[in-house]
Amino acid sequence: MRGWWRDLTDLVLPAECGGCGRPRTVLCPECRAVLTGAAPCRVRPVPEPAGLSVVHAAAPYGDEVRAMLLAHKERGVLALAAPLGVALAGAVRAGLEPAVRPGQAGRPTASQGPQGFGKGDVRGERERADTVGAAVRAAGAGHGPVLLVPVPSARRVVRARGHDPTRRIALAAAGELRRTGTPARVLGALRQKRGVADQSGLNSRQRAVNLAGALEVVAGGGRMLAEGGQVVLVDDLMTTGASLAEAARAVRAAQSGVRTLRWTGERTGRTEVYRRIPGREQAGGRSGATVCSAVIAAPPDAFEINRN
Repeated sequence: MRGWWRDLTDLVLPAECGGCGRPRTVLCPECRAVLTGAAPCRVRPVPEPAGLSVVHAAAPYGDEVRAMLLAHKERGVLALAAPLGVALAGAVRAGLEPAVRPGQAGRPTASQGPQGFGKGDVRGERERADTVGAAVRAAGAGHGPVLLVPVPSARRVVRARGHDPTRRIALAAAGELRRTGTPARVLGALRQKRGVADQSGLNSRQRAVNLAGALEVVAGGGRMLAEGGQVVLVDDLMTTGASLAEAARAVRAAQSGVRTLRWTGERTGRTEVYRRIPGREQAGGRSGATVCSAVIAAPPDAFEINRN
């Protein structure tokens, strides 16, 4: 009975911080600051794979962040999904904002934040979220909420883990975005259409070859993507960018095959008037502007783009 109660208590009150191991806390203040204490930035792997969309990350993949992601992904510490979702939501917001080029100092601090909003200040953070939400609603009026599309794992991997960590974090991120005024939902539009080798131990070129053509959009997913709002590919970690590049290729291929005309409901005599959906004409592969990517973490050197 005592062992059962201890197991149940650990589910409610985790035994240790997911980042540093401090007892009896999901995430201590110091590790939470490492995860979300600085403004999310654009990141770029070197070399950059062809077709990679613009990627924003919340934090460098250092010791604490690595421990958090592994605890959630491999050990099933599900309570970490909420703070990880908040971090991912921040990266999504950064990708939805108008492009802002950081200065020579590199990655903005929490007190700076993109567009001059103080991320460390509650009022500034609320203003920043409200501004992004209003911009998304104005730009996407009639096109639906922001679509968070998780990069899928192999089914056997999901079964072995007992949960789908990327989808779980994406759901938490969508909830955080909605809570702060940005309409968002998760769309499981991608699946693996063939097996791939284990990526660990592969270099960037080998990973690109391993994943080439491995993903596809599920039946009916192309129309849902075309009729929705901004598409944001989401993952917990970007290393070489091969997975995100392949996901972007699959989404763009599906978008390009969808006839993107929508009936306005207007009639002139017997002729129904149709209107093209702004920004949704995908013929000729011009869909890159509707796809971006967001991750929780990326290697520290991927942030170096912001120093140029």
